[in-house]
Amino acid sequence: MDITATIAAELGVRKNQVDAAVKLIDEGNTIPFIARYRKEATGALNDEQLRNLFERLNYLRGLEEKKEQVLATIEEQGKLTEELKAQILAAQTLVVVEDLYRPYRPKRRTRATVAKEKGLEPLANILMLQMTDKPMLEEAKAFISEEKEVTTAEEALAGAKDIVAETISEEADYRIRIRELTTKKGVMRSTAKDPEAKTVYEMYYDFSEPVNKLAGHRVLALNRGEAEKVLTVKVEAPEEDILRYLEKQVITRDNPNTKPVLQETIEDSYDRLIAPAIEREVRSDLTEKAEDGAISVFGKNLGQLLMQPPIAGKVVLGWDPAFRTGCKLAVVDATGKVLDTKVIYPTAPQNKVEESKKILKQLIDKYDVSLISVGNGTASRESEMFIVELLKELKKPVQYVIVNEAGASVYSASKLATEEFPNFDVGQRSAASIARRLQDPLAELVKIDPKAIGVGQYQHDMNQKKLGEALGGVVEDCVNRVGVDLNTASASLLEYISGISKAVAKNIVAYREANGRFVSRNELLKVPKLGPKAYEQCAGFLRILNGKDPLDATSVHPESYEATARLLEKLGYEKGSWKPGQLTGISKKVKDKKKFAAELGIGELTLTDILSELEKPGRDPREDMPRPILRSDVLEMKDLTPGMVLKGTVRNVIDFGAFVDIGVHQDGLVHISQICDRYIKHPLEALSVGDVVEVKVLDVDLQKKRIALTMKGI
Repeated sequence: MDITATIAAELGVRKNQVDAAVKLIDEGNTIPFIARYRKEATGALNDEQLRNLFERLNYLRGLEEKKEQVLATIEEQGKLTEELKAQILAAQTLVVVEDLYRPYRPKRRTRATVAKEKGLEPLANILMLQMTDKPMLEEAKAFISEEKEVTTAEEALAGAKDIVAETISEEADYRIRIRELTTKKGVMRSTAKDPEAKTVYEMYYDFSEPVNKLAGHRVLALNRGEAEKVLTVKVEAPEEDILRYLEKQVITRDNPNTKPVLQETIEDSYDRLIAPAIEREVRSDLTEKAEDGAISVFGKNLGQLLMQPPIAGKVVLGWDPAFRTGCKLAVVDATGKVLDTKVIYPTAPQNKVEESKKILKQLIDKYDVSLISVGNGTASRESEMFIVELLKELKKPVQYVIVNEAGASVYSASKLATEEFPNFDVGQRSAASIARRLQDPLAELVKIDPKAIGVGQYQHDMNQKKLGEALGGVVEDCVNRVGVDLNTASASLLEYISGISKAVAKNIVAYREANGRFVSRNELLKVPKLGPKAYEQCAGFLRILNGKDPLDATSVHPESYEATARLLEKLGYEKGSWKPGQLTGISKKVKDKKKFAAELGIGELTLTDILSELEKPGRDPREDMPRPILRSDVLEMKDLTPGMVLKGTVRNVIDFGAFVDIGVHQDGLVHISQICDRYIKHPLEALSVGDVVEVKVLDVDLQKKRIALTMKGI
């Protein structure tokens, strides 16, 4: 198999682009580095394309390895024919390779192997040949043998049928066709183990849907319901079609002596050996596809959440709401440093409203707080109402934002949080994290295991290794797209930078603490364990503000510094006469980019990147994202009426719609059919986490705490 040609066809790109990307990956280059600094080689493949390419490369290389193992094993047995070899080499999936290998796989003892040990294989051959003119029981009498423990003709025939049943079940072509029929015409059914029980799976108590139409989120819901022993789930295959197909393949002669026996054998082979395995495979395949879809949605949501624009230059009060244990507060200055922490009890059961107001007013006045960042967990609704009441009493304008606090408790109990805030309890750490994730969501959220940030569905039911790798890739892409300040970044942020491991990230911070701030990118080479390859991968993503070289504050890679200096010289800028941000309109001075790039000895795409970086050095791509909604008043669920139009923030996008925070405690659901007038396959085609949208209330169910919203006709 030509792996790069296969990947190129799948991704819809040129083969030379894939060849170049594979070569770069094999040389140890990271995806963010290739996407940003090797555009000429790959024809500007982006990080998403490169990650898909990398995933397929690993799968197809694994497939080729498996083929080699299988061919070698069958060869050792002396059973490898040219036809079988060609089939194995042509296989496109691991499932097909396994099907072809099945008859040659070392077996545990089965009914068929026992029958073979009893010398019944020749009788099985008579049955398969279908040429006997005697009834099969007659033929079987010749195989009665006390020595081999075959005491009757019926016993001998039963053993022969077992051999034939196993032979049928191991035929690769049959299994491929049966799997195809089951996927195309099968039906997934689920029933309740206790139909009276009230559970979240009630819609699946008497459920059926064609296998080929089953949505991924339903597959994952059925799996979970089955795992929790609430549902019984089964794939009903088109049995009649399958048996008809098998009979057509196996029964080649209309022999009345063998036909009825073979019909029984085919049925037994399907019921006992083929159907259970095919059902497992079909469900496993459905689950894998559903998980891949869910991981992809989770990844896109996480990417949007991480790329939320930072709110810079404000003193923020982080508020971790709770009832019994009180609301934990942390005041954080514009740089993220914690200035003060307090615990107040404005909610039930203590209801110390006046005392809490007094403490809050003091904090707001003392530290000039202009924003309150409230976690959306337990008691956030009650906290929000209290905050709105308080804001009305203040002389200065203060606003609040409800932030997604998913993972804050995971972070606050982590080793990292203990190192960061050794003198704080988990509540204070959590409040500080809630404040900081408003100031710089990316820098704060990288401290949390991406799986703990709840912007997906069924993340705990998935292949955790696959999920972890995919989400790690998303975080890596986001961090590198934004870049980090080398002199302020934490180790947890640095470890996501291209080419930097956990150990090297800690070494960078240790070097900075021992030697003071970095003044040039070159200084990185003095950091223990950071060699030339790691430097090449990471340098362009690490910024140094007010360093020795103004280019160190940009995403221009050190390998292009010389070309950049020559470019500036050609355009009439004297060395040392310019600073980043003072070169607005420089790209307009380059009339013929192709010619200019050739003179400088760099690619045209690299030249374009250098020019845009010189115009807007260290530009933060998050600037283009919608900013969070700052509120100063509160709505209650009972205030909502159908037809009301509100502004809201998309909190989560899932297969069947999106959840939107409209300023009441419960997020509303915009069903996929209510997102836009055109047909969309998935809500992600129209919405992203963090989008600020206008929605209209369709329905409010106070009892079930459900709000139905629409984005149509506003």
